[in-house]
Formats: sequence, structure tokens, C-alpha cells
Amino acid sequence: MIPKVYKEVIDLGDGREISLETGKLAKQAHGSVVVKMGNAMLLCTVVSSYEDGTVDFLPLTVDYREKFAAAGRYPGGFFKREARPSTEEILTMRLVDRVLRPLFPKDYHSETQVMIQLMSHDENVMPDALAGLAASTALQLSDIPFETPISEVRVARIDGAFVINPSREQLEKADIDLMVGASADSVAMVEGEMDEVSEEEMTEAIKFAHEAIKIQCDAQIRLAEAVGKKETREYTPEENDEELATQIHEAAYQRCYDIAKQGSSKKERGLAFSEVKEEILATFSEEEIEEKGELIAKYFNKAHKEAVRNLVLNEGIRLDGRATTEIRPIWCEVDYLPSTHGSSIFTRGETQALATVTLGTSREANVIDLPTFQSEERFYLHYNFPPFSTGEARPLRGTSRREIGHGNLAQRALKGMIPEDCPYTVRVVSEVLESNGSSSMATVCSGTMALMDAGVKLKKPVSGIAMGLISDGEKYAVLSDILGDEDHLGDMDFKVTGTADGITACQMDIKIKGLSYEILVNALKQAREGRLHILEKLTDTIEQPSETVKAHAPKMVKVTIPESYIGAVIGPSGKVIQEMQKESGTTIVIEEDGDFGIVEILGVDQEAIDWVISRINAITFKPEVGSVYEVKVVKILEFGAVVEYVEAPGNEVLLHISELAWERTNNVTDVVNMGDLIDVKYFGIDPKTRKEKVSRKALLQRPPRKEGKPGGNRDNRDNRKPKPEKKES
Repeated sequence: MIPKVYKEVIDLGDGREISLETGKLAKQAHGSVVVKMGNAMLLCTVVSSYEDGTVDFLPLTVDYREKFAAAGRYPGGFFKREARPSTEEILTMRLVDRVLRPLFPKDYHSETQVMIQLMSHDENVMPDALAGLAASTALQLSDIPFETPISEVRVARIDGAFVINPSREQLEKADIDLMVGASADSVAMVEGEMDEVSEEEMTEAIKFAHEAIKIQCDAQIRLAEAVGKKETREYTPEENDEELATQIHEAAYQRCYDIAKQGSSKKERGLAFSEVKEEILATFSEEEIEEKGELIAKYFNKAHKEAVRNLVLNEGIRLDGRATTEIRPIWCEVDYLPSTHGSSIFTRGETQALATVTLGTSREANVIDLPTFQSEERFYLHYNFPPFSTGEARPLRGTSRREIGHGNLAQRALKGMIPEDCPYTVRVVSEVLESNGSSSMATVCSGTMALMDAGVKLKKPVSGIAMGLISDGEKYAVLSDILGDEDHLGDMDFKVTGTADGITACQMDIKIKGLSYEILVNALKQAREGRLHILEKLTDTIEQPSETVKAHAPKMVKVTIPESYIGAVIGPSGKVIQEMQKESGTTIVIEEDGDFGIVEILGVDQEAIDWVISRINAITFKPEVGSVYEVKVVKILEFGAVVEYVEAPGNEVLLHISELAWERTNNVTDVVNMGDLIDVKYFGIDPKTRKEKVSRKALLQRPPRKEGKPGGNRDNRDNRKPKPEKKES
């Protein structure tokens, strides 16, 4: 039986279209859709268990995968099948998850899985920009409880004009690259990088993206109505006890308010809040705690959250006693680790990041091998968040999605400030040693200083700040440099990085509906003031990048050679280049670049680098016909002298005995000896001997021929002895 297919088309307004199609594929999933743009096709399915969950949170899994077959390619590696997700796939999963998760009912705890897979690739379409649209459409076609359609788009500014979902080629020319997630009413997520743009320019980009998202949300509703909107499934809501909630609120609210007002440290107030909770629990019997313990904890947390929020809105006082615009105390240090190529410590309040920089050759570049994109990163940043940074003990199970996301944000913040002519591959590693809010922004700050300490010529230093928001619908407070608790209790987490001249990256998650652009602009302006304050602390610690790399750090020199000499420098089976590396202790890498070879020489000892350069010059040396060169006598032979070009040590040629002088030379040593420096003229390949010919005598003045010498003068022919006459036979 041929399935009935339903389709909706979204017009992007510039000749491009996005289509939403359902009814043909994956019909046993609770919702499925194929999203197509150009030749790019994504299949998204969503399934949620009909059994009530046993946990007190939403166990939502968003999985995004790009299939190699979609681009007509084989997976790399020994096993020819897709394995664990790439960094880029994980980042896309996070983008989708952050917009979807707040729109499920707070008491919906059933296992839910959203799977998005790229089935066909188009090099002019970046599929990550379609993933949010696909996920939301699949949910609209299901019976899973979900508040409202959303979508995500990429907005770029190219030559002053905004473009929705540009190609990768277009994106290379953009000065704004933002991913925006929103419903028809509210912006929920913003993440991206910029080329030092203003707060107003960033806001205009978000508005432009939101208008495109509204059209995509309408298309989802039309498609669901055409198919026949399913009735939302029933599920068991969380248990509620209003009488108990009132009892807990009366017992906890004011005490939590008073503790929050004391401005104590994270540890002190944590203990104080725990004591209040324990005292309240002590008023209940063991039977009541066993029956309603989870509700008691839930209502206490609700009262605690309300107290902290009201303290900020009513009195402008925060948990640690700061005003809303105040930044925590900062101290910094560079060159802390003696053996690294660059290092720094950045500490802001109870958040601390230790950054290191390592310099290497192109061989250390981070290779990106995706079905949709192949490239190399010559600058990359890794972020580590060990459990001790928050006073916890838990097993390490590899790099988390959160660590990948935070590291990517810091990398995007800094990468635009790495100069294009930086000869090194640069790796920054941030170790978060303490955390109480905004460790990713501490990573940006410590990374900036470590790069400058390493001698990387940053265009400008970069700082970062995390902003928060608390609002009751009428009053609101924007918080600068938020604490971990304020992130959890607030309505917005907004991270902004930039130089003194503009924004370089941002990440925003909004937890309330209908955030006005006025509040957003105010938050951005307040963020700029805090960012500049932090930037001043960084430049007080290290004002300019170090003039040179550290003595123990490798120095990089690049030499350009003709493409035809690459094989000679490498040698048979790599023999020549391996010998040079072994003898000099350097690392040598050669890359082809059109008609040339780029030779990277990395080493600590400058003399060793100079020796490698001289060897390469010798290998690639090609004398020009008619030119004069200084040479050194390195060997005496019976029939000439072997000479070495001074400017190309090791490059030797035979100076024949007949080319030493105009006078007859019986012994080579009558004219030159070992070690002598002389000039010779290069004549190229001698057609008779088919060997290179050089001459010393060609540079000497030819002496006049002596009188009376046979053949010396045409007039002397008459004085020659006559030949005897032949006898007749």
C-alpha cells in the first residue's frame, strides 16, 4: 500500500526552500519527519515511553548523527562504521536540547528520545541549522506533551546583509555567525561568534532570526493540522499537597531570606540552608518523612528559591552580598608553570581556571573529518572540569558534553584574535580548579593571558563575563558575574566575551517567556561594563604579548622551496629529512602549497634551526648560468679541485685543472690548496662532458701571447721551418 505523504514548504525568500514531509518513513516512531533543503535531507524521529518515569527530572536524550554514506564517503579508521559522536555532532545535540527541554511539562518524567540523522548531504547546506526544526516538527506530529513549536536558524551577516541558513562558503565571509532558537513568542537560546560587533548589531541579528523562526513554527502547525493533530497523551502528574507547601513555605521562607541576606561564602550559606532544612524535617515523624519526604524537599527548594529571588528584586542584594552590577574580586598570575610554553591563573571569587599553552607544527593540527566537512584547526582549546572543583567525589567517565560545549565557547571567543600569520599550531588547555559560576568565562580570561605569556601575538586581549536575570514579570534585575546558585535560581544565563572594541562570542539560555528586547539590550550593555572591568585586570597582569617565546619553548621558522625540490629534501624513504631531524634535534614538516613546498622547522636551539636551513638551502641551491659564486676548496684531485658553494654547504662541483688559470697548470696545488676561498663563474652543463662547468680563469684577465711563440703571432709564420719535400716514387 502506497503511504499518504503530507508536505509543507517554507520559503526563505531568496529562491531557497525548506520542506517538511511526513507519512513515508519511520511510521512506528511516535513522531517522524523528513526535513529537506536543497539535496540535504534529515530524518528526525521522537519516541517517549508511556510508562511513568521513576526519576524527578525529564530523562530526555537528543541524538544527532551525520552518516558518512550521506556524503558518499567511508568512515575513517579500521572499523568501517560510524562510532562515537564527533565534537561537532555533540555541539548540535546541545543546541537542540537546550531549546526543547524547558518546553516539556515540569512534571513529565517519561524516558524520551529524539534522534536526528543526516541521510543526504548538500555541500551548500549546513545541516545543523535544520536540526531544531526537525526535532520540533517530529514532536508536533506526536502525542507527546510539548508546549509549543520551536525552531532554530543560523543567521549570518555578509557584506552588511543578514542571511538565514547560509552555506559554509558564505559563512567564511560573515562577521556575525549566530544560532538562534525560539518559539513564535520568545527567544530561548542564542549561541555564536562575531567579529567584534556592537551590542546593537547583535540584537538586530537576533530579531532577524526570530522573524524567520516564526514562519517555520507556522509551517509545523499547518503540517500537524493537515495530518490530524494527535490528542496529547495522558500521564500521571506529580503529587501535590497545597497544605504541606504552605506549611513548608511559612517555616522556611523568612529564614532562607535572612541567610541569603548575610552575604556569606558558598560553603557557609550551604551549611546554613542545610541546617534549616534539617530542622524542618525534624518536625515530621519518620512515617511522614517516608511518605512525603520528596515533597518536603521539593517545597523547601521552592521556598529557598523564592527567598533568594525576592531579596534581589526587593533590596538589590545578592547571595554573596554584592550589588547587581558588582564583579567579584579578581587576582591573576602568568608564567606560573615553569615547563609549559605559556601559563596563567585567573581567579574570580570562588572560580579559578589554570590555562596552559602548547606550541607545535602543523602536524599537531586538530583534524576534522566529518561527512559534511573536512578541515584542520591550527588553534583549539580543551576545557576540563574535574569533580574536585565543586568539592565532589565522582568517577571520571571521559569528556562530558558540557565540557565540550564550554570549551567550544571559549575557543570561539579567542580564535578570531589569533593572527593569520601565526606560524604555530596552538593548543590551550583550561583546568578548572574551583567553580562557583562561569568557569567557561574564567577559561577565556586565563586563556588570553596564557597565550600572551607564550608569545602568541594576539590581535587584542579578550575577556568574558556571565550575566544573569531575575524577573517577576514586572520588576527585573540583571546580575553581573553570576554565581552558580544564581545561574540555577535565575531566569537567564547569558555569557558574553569580547575585546575593548566589540563582542567575539556569546551563549544565552533564557528560561522565561516573552523576554523583551529592551531587557536584552540592557543586559548586553551591563555585560560590556563588566567585561571591560575584567579586561583591565588582565592587562594589568600582562599588558602585551611576550616579545619572544620562552627559552625552552620551540621556535618556528618557515622556509619556502620550489615544489620540485620537496622529494629531494625528504629523500628516499624519508632518509634525508630524518637525518636532519636526528642531527639537529628539530621537528621538520613539509606541506605542499600550489607550486611551492612550505617547510616548517620547530626547535629550541636557534643554531640547530640555522643548520637545518643551511642544509635545505644546499639541497635546493641552483646556480644561474653566468653568475659568479664564492666557493671553498674541499678536495684536491690530480685533475682538478672539488669546490663547495659557500652559500650552499654540501653542494659541490669539480673545478677542472684546465679552468684554474690561463697558464699551463701542472699541479693543482700550484694554484689552490685545501680550504682556499675563491670565486668561480658558472657555465651550466658542458655539452662535451655533460657535467656542470665552473671556471676560475674566466674571471682572470687573459695574458697577452708571448713574442716568438709558435702560433702566437700570424707574422711569425714566415719564420717557421719549411716542411721537407716529398720524394717521387
